[in-house]
Amino acid sequence: MLLRRMIRRKDLHGCVFCGNAPCNSVCPKHISPSKLLMSVWMDNEAVAAASLPEGNPCAGCDAPCERACVKAGEVPVRRLVSTLAEEVRPCLDAALPEDGAALETDICGVRLENPFLLSSSVVASTYEMCARAFEAGWAGAAFKTICDFDIHEASPRYSALKGEGGAIIGFKNIEQLSDHSVPENMATFRKLKKEYPNKVIVASMMGRDDKEWENLARQCQENGADVIELNFSCPNMMEEGLGSDIGQHPELVERFTAAARRGATIPILAKLTPNVMTMNPAAEAAKRGGADGVAAINTIKSVLNINPHTYVSEPQVRGKSAVGGYSGNVVRPIALRFIAEMGKNPALSGMHISGMGGVETWRDALEFLLLGADSVQVTTAVMQYGYRIIDDLKSGLNYYLREKGIRSVKMIDGAALDALDETTDGLERDTVVYPKFIREACVGCGRCEISCADGGHQAIHLNEKRRPVLDPKRCVGCHLCVLVCPMEAIFSSGKRVAKTKNV
Repeated sequence: MLLRRMIRRKDLHGCVFCGNAPCNSVCPKHISPSKLLMSVWMDNEAVAAASLPEGNPCAGCDAPCERACVKAGEVPVRRLVSTLAEEVRPCLDAALPEDGAALETDICGVRLENPFLLSSSVVASTYEMCARAFEAGWAGAAFKTICDFDIHEASPRYSALKGEGGAIIGFKNIEQLSDHSVPENMATFRKLKKEYPNKVIVASMMGRDDKEWENLARQCQENGADVIELNFSCPNMMEEGLGSDIGQHPELVERFTAAARRGATIPILAKLTPNVMTMNPAAEAAKRGGADGVAAINTIKSVLNINPHTYVSEPQVRGKSAVGGYSGNVVRPIALRFIAEMGKNPALSGMHISGMGGVETWRDALEFLLLGADSVQVTTAVMQYGYRIIDDLKSGLNYYLREKGIRSVKMIDGAALDALDETTDGLERDTVVYPKFIREACVGCGRCEISCADGGHQAIHLNEKRRPVLDPKRCVGCHLCVLVCPMEAIFSSGKRVAKTKNV
C-alpha cells in the first residue's frame, strides 16, 4: 500500500465527475479517463494504476479528452493518467485480484456478496432505484423506512456544508419516511426478490405501537425481506414517541424489538440513534428484545447555515427551518466512536453490527470494519456521486485484502479494537515523535511557524531562506505543524525518542 498518495484530491478540483463523461468517448485508447479520475478521488489510485494497459497510454497523445471536457482545458487528464502509469504503478505491491471472493460476508447468516449496502433513505426508495443499484454491484439495500401513517415532506429539505473544491463534507436533511403505502412497498419487495434473488433486502420499518411493529415485521418477512431493520433513530419525525425518541429510551427499544420479533423470524437489526451519550444501553436492550444485531449511526441532530440577514437556518421553508439530521464525511469520527463502543462491549458479542455514517471511500469503510462492523451502509456519498461509487468501494477494499494477504473480509472484523482505549489514561507519555520537513516541497509560507507560535509550543522558526527550523527543546511532538502544512511538506519522523527538558 502506498504510504503517501502521489495524486491528491486537490489535483482533481477541476474535474466535476460527469455522468456519461465526454472525455471517455474521445479517448483513442479507450481507457475511460473519467473512471480513472473518479477512482483517484475515491482514494483508490492503486487500483486505477493497476487497471491501466501496459506502458503509458497517454504517451504521444494530443489529449482530445482535455478538449472534450465540459471544463475544457481545466482538468490535466493527460498528466494525471501519466502519473498513474509512470509513478504509481511501479510502486504497487500486488496485482489486481482475479475475483471478489474475499469480499463475501453475511448478515446473521444471510449471504452478502460484498459488505456494501445502501442505507435506508431516498437512495433506496423505489424498485427502479434499488434495481439500478443492484445492477451496479451493491450487495443489498436497506429500503427507505416503511410505515403505516401519512408522510408529507417539506420543500426544500436539504442543505450542506462544502469543503475546498465544492465537495459536500456535511449534509443536513429534514426528510422523513417512505411516502409510499405499505401495500406499494410490499409489492416492491416481492418484485425485487423475484428479479434479484441473490441481493439482500433489508426492510427498514417504524411503528407507533406494539401492534404496528409486529404487523409490519410480519408483512416484510412474508413479502420477501431478508432482514428487518427497526428505525429507532430518525431525528425528523413530526409525532412524539417516534424515531430517535425511541432510541433514547432503552426500555422502549427492548419493548418494540420484542414486538417486531413476535412478527418475524428473519434477522432483525435495531437502528440506533447517535443523539445519546452512550449507545451500549440501547444496543443491549435491543439484544434483550430479540435483535440479532444493530445498525448505527443514523443522522445527528443539527442546525446549519444561519442566514445573517434573515436569521433563518437551512433548509428554509417559508421563513422557517427546523433541527434536522446531519450526515456526510464529517460525522464519520463520531460514528466510529459508537461502533467501537459496541465492538468492545462483551455483552454484544455475536451481534451483527452494520456500520454507517460518513462512508465515502473504501478506506472509510475499512475503518468501520476494523472497529467491529460486519457490513457497511452508505447514503450521502451516493446522493453526491451516484451508485457508481460501488466500483471503487469494492475494488479498493478487495485490493487492500489482496495486498495484505487476507483471504476474507471477515478476518479483519474488529482488528483495531485492541489498540483503542476509551480514555487517554493508559497512553505512554515519556517519549516524543518529532516532525520532519521535506525541504524540496516547502514553499516557505510560514504556516507551520504561525501555528506553532500561536497554537503550539513556539518550537519552529523560519531561517533566512524561509525554511522551517525545529527547536527540539521546545517541540512536544504534537504534530500540529504536520496537519496545517498546505504543501504536505511536514510528516511524522516515526522515530520515538526520550523527551528533552522543556525550556
